[in-house]
Amino acid sequence: MAKAKVVFECQSCGNQQSKWIGKCPSCGAWDSFIELSKEQIKVSQELAKISTSPSKALSIDKVQVEKITRFSTNDTELDLVLGGGVVEGSLVLIGGSPGIGKSTLLLKISSNLAKSGKPTLYVSGEESASQIKMRAERLNAIDKNLYLLTEIDLETILNEAKKEKYKVLIIDSIQTLYSQSVGSAPGSVSQVREITFELMRLAKDLNICVFIIGHITKDGQIAGPRVLEHMVDVVLYFEGDASRELRMLRGFKNRFGSTSEVGIFEMSTQGLLPATEISSKFFTRGNAISGSAITIIMEGSRALSIEIQALVSESAYPKRSSTGYEKNRLDMLLALLERKLEIPLGHYDVFVNVSGGVKITETAADLAVVAAIISSYKNRPMSKDSVFIGELSLNGEIRDVFNVDERLKEAKRQKFKTAIIPSKPLQTHDMKCFYAKEITQVLEWF
Repeated sequence: MAKAKVVFECQSCGNQQSKWIGKCPSCGAWDSFIELSKEQIKVSQELAKISTSPSKALSIDKVQVEKITRFSTNDTELDLVLGGGVVEGSLVLIGGSPGIGKSTLLLKISSNLAKSGKPTLYVSGEESASQIKMRAERLNAIDKNLYLLTEIDLETILNEAKKEKYKVLIIDSIQTLYSQSVGSAPGSVSQVREITFELMRLAKDLNICVFIIGHITKDGQIAGPRVLEHMVDVVLYFEGDASRELRMLRGFKNRFGSTSEVGIFEMSTQGLLPATEISSKFFTRGNAISGSAITIIMEGSRALSIEIQALVSESAYPKRSSTGYEKNRLDMLLALLERKLEIPLGHYDVFVNVSGGVKITETAADLAVVAAIISSYKNRPMSKDSVFIGELSLNGEIRDVFNVDERLKEAKRQKFKTAIIPSKPLQTHDMKCFYAKEITQVLEWF
């Protein structure tokens, strides 16, 4: 008689082993492996067949391009991130920290779609229908085509979705749902994987657009197995501080468009609204102060004026801290200042903050960070009418960055008068431009 196959699965990341081990080799979690039942093993094998089913090779010139049908959510920022609107039959995953506005945004979007004539089913496993109705009244999101279902049983949800001709399905949230075919707790790896697979089949078979809200872990990742992000068509993450009014929705995966665009929203009493005149919300006008410099960064196709703040203070036990700026890059810039400009920052605390809760991922802000640090160190105010744009290399060179002309257009629109950039732009922007090629030239401004 053949020996039954035994599989142990990590409940933190989904890693599978043939025997129980104490520490997961994939995510490092302790005591996270549990033995899967025969039904759970069968589900895992079925999911594996999705990508391993045999298919016949076809010459690329004979492949027929499928026409993608999109429809608008009536929200300019969300449409921008999605690549021009929602694709019929797509599976969209939205993640973010608690209180960031995921449910608020999708309830408003549900109302927009319902008002445009698309029957929408909003499924909640966390709130009652009465609670959702109260929030909908506050958001002015009441419409007869918007249906509410407070349920955590997957089979019941699928039956309801198939019974009526819904065009959009909202799941809030996937970690609360439960499938009877999997004998584990809601939110476990096996449950999340099975539920996502069934929702994907529903979306493709009935051509329903499905939005899934996902909780995130303390590391900022979607809770559950990585296969969750692989199975869906679009992955969006909310960024920003829940205590501030501005939120940023960034695309990390999009099978139907670019992931370079970012949607910016403003939290108000009417919910999350597309932010208007957003560029002026990330810096403050006023008198010249020390430790502050303005730069222009690119978020997708738009330029944003961002204020970099720095504080340098003498200390017996120096600390390095950054908010919204990469810590490793800050350490590199500090070492560069000590080597090239002979500024003894080894005996000083250095704190860098990006205003507005923005996280800078490009290197064009290097010059502004250095300018803010030097300004704070020397305690010499800098004019709020100047912008610093440039990338710093390890040998102290200030290098060109992409889309300089777009950045200078934004600087001109925000009424900045001076720009410190690495080289001459292609267009004339009616601004005073000073060209700096070495980091030593930065000292000329102090």
